[in-house]
Amino acid sequence: MRTLAAIIGLIIALCIKTSHTQTLFLEANGSQDAYTLINDKLVEFDGNAFETSDCSHKDFGPHITQIYDQILRKHVFRFHIHRDEDTDRCVKFNRQRTEIKVYAKSPNWMKATDKSSFSYKWKFKVDQNFQPSKNFTHFFQLKSVGGSYMMPLLTLTGRKGLRGQPDKLELRHASHGKASKIKVTELQPFLGKWLQVNVDAIFGSEGRLVIKIISMNDNHPLMHYENSSLNMWKEDADFIRPKWGIYRSLNDKQSLRDEIIDFADIQIRAKSTTRD
Repeated sequence: MRTLAAIIGLIIALCIKTSHTQTLFLEANGSQDAYTLINDKLVEFDGNAFETSDCSHKDFGPHITQIYDQILRKHVFRFHIHRDEDTDRCVKFNRQRTEIKVYAKSPNWMKATDKSSFSYKWKFKVDQNFQPSKNFTHFFQLKSVGGSYMMPLLTLTGRKGLRGQPDKLELRHASHGKASKIKVTELQPFLGKWLQVNVDAIFGSEGRLVIKIISMNDNHPLMHYENSSLNMWKEDADFIRPKWGIYRSLNDKQSLRDEIIDFADIQIRAKSTTRD
């Protein structure tokens, strides 16, 4: 009987471990430095989970700050980017970014591996007069670390309409080298209001993706995409991680302007994972 009880106990323990859920919740508070808040949540060891243009635009100061938002009635993160002064971390000069990320020095449980299941939630607001270019302007990425393919697995991207057409919001997917548009809608309904974004992903070659974007003004759904047979993995990748912010090309610089984008209540939830 003791042997049977021990076996049952082991099975229960393994089931609990397999179904264990871990959650990160990142929110502004207005009292601590924004970079400190971000690193406290997204970095396990010494490092920085933000990628900004502070080095090329020192006069401005930190490119992620906090403001009190009257609609949400709380502090939020404000991401700044400047067309003429900012770069990509003083490393690349044909693009610029202000982003936060999960990366190598983040806790292991935040890194999506093959057959793992995650949800990502956040609120964000893009200015009513936002101007994209004909090239990429990413607000969110799921990007692999390691492997042969550097193109992000998934991006939420603003793009200027061509030949007088309306500007677009694109959901783009690339399991290999080239990205394809899997959902496209007009950008204008997403501007000037707080949006709630929910992403559910099962990672793997036969993966699943659900993304919903809702206007917080009236709970009206603005985007919905669901696919239960989508390649949600990059060959030979070590892990896949999320990135939030603004990352844009400068190849169509004349179409751009200085921008601010506000983010709030960023959540990562590992619903199951193959990692210990």
